[in-house]
Amino acid sequence: MPLVAILRGLTPVEAPVVGRVLFDAGFRMLEVPLNRAGAIDAMRILLEMAPDDAIIGAGTVLTTAQVDEVRNAGGRLIVSPHCAPDVISAAVQNGMLALPGVSTPTEAFRALEAGAQGLKLFPAEMIPPGALKSMKSILPPGTPLMPVGGIHPGNMAPYVAAGATGFGIGGQLYQPSIELTALKRSAEAFMAAREKLLEGA
Repeated sequence: MPLVAILRGLTPVEAPVVGRVLFDAGFRMLEVPLNRAGAIDAMRILLEMAPDDAIIGAGTVLTTAQVDEVRNAGGRLIVSPHCAPDVISAAVQNGMLALPGVSTPTEAFRALEAGAQGLKLFPAEMIPPGALKSMKSILPPGTPLMPVGGIHPGNMAPYVAAGATGFGIGGQLYQPSIELTALKRSAEAFMAAREKLLEGA
């Protein structure tokens, strides 16, 4: 049950301390959205300090040129807010993990046909657990489904019961200039919720 830390607005200055807190807490998938200045440099810093089992990359990837930029910097994860088959295909062809955003069955199937290894259900506020369960029933068995948007430790269980296999976590985990004690507390709360759900699986 991977938890993807979405570090929107992370700066190269913050990256070393934020990365250390998250890695120490157990996070192993980190994305730095590209729609903020310094994203690629911050991602590079995370890559330099990441444990061997970590997957680091970028979010809000909108073009194939951005896929190339992330690949050239060493990133292995491509997350998009939408279903863009050309972006998905470019990521997969470069041996990267593609998690495009989808909110309908049509988008989900288009993403899978383009080679997506998993689906980011976004925004999760529009896709309650019941909708996820319905979508899961028509998708290929084993398709990873990861709700993103408004996820917090208290609302993960209903999604898992409906078939979610992981989550993307943004503002409930990290915000620019967050105090490290608050980040540590939030990271530990998410990991504790994850462990509880895994124990009940």
